[in-house]
Amino acid sequence: MKPLLMLVIGLFFGTGGGFLYAASQGITLDGHDHGDHTAHDMAAGAMSHDHDALLPAGDPAPTLTLDLVPEGDSAWNLHIVTEHFRFAPEDVNAVHAPGEGHAHIYVDGVKLNRVYGPWYHLSGLPEDAREIRVTLNANSHETLSVDGNPVAATVQLRP
Repeated sequence: MKPLLMLVIGLFFGTGGGFLYAASQGITLDGHDHGDHTAHDMAAGAMSHDHDALLPAGDPAPTLTLDLVPEGDSAWNLHIVTEHFRFAPEDVNAVHAPGEGHAHIYVDGVKLNRVYGPWYHLSGLPEDAREIRVTLNANSHETLSVDGNPVAATVQLRP
């Protein structure tokens, strides 16, 4: 019983000490939105990370177009048409491999989901939703970019 009590006391004070140390260093637990690139202006000396996956020189750049097919009154089938890009769900969270990865779907600027293939069914969207944006992303989730421009496409739901 005494070792268990000592373990609980140690965990309590260890966790509390960790939170106090983090707070004294200005660390918060709110994280950040990977879709909001304005949040990446880090304080001097802090480590930053890049969200653009580079393409090797000479490799063909991936392209992306979208076709939106209505299905009834409130649903759509989104066809994500790519060239020089392979959907690779088996490699998600792995290191960046040129020309493969997955897509991210945004509705009016808010990330809806990841996509691991060329078709995605959209339903249950807010009635005032206007725009669907898709980006191609590396296995490691960075946005694929060509000459600093994200490989992305946008389609309007309603005029």
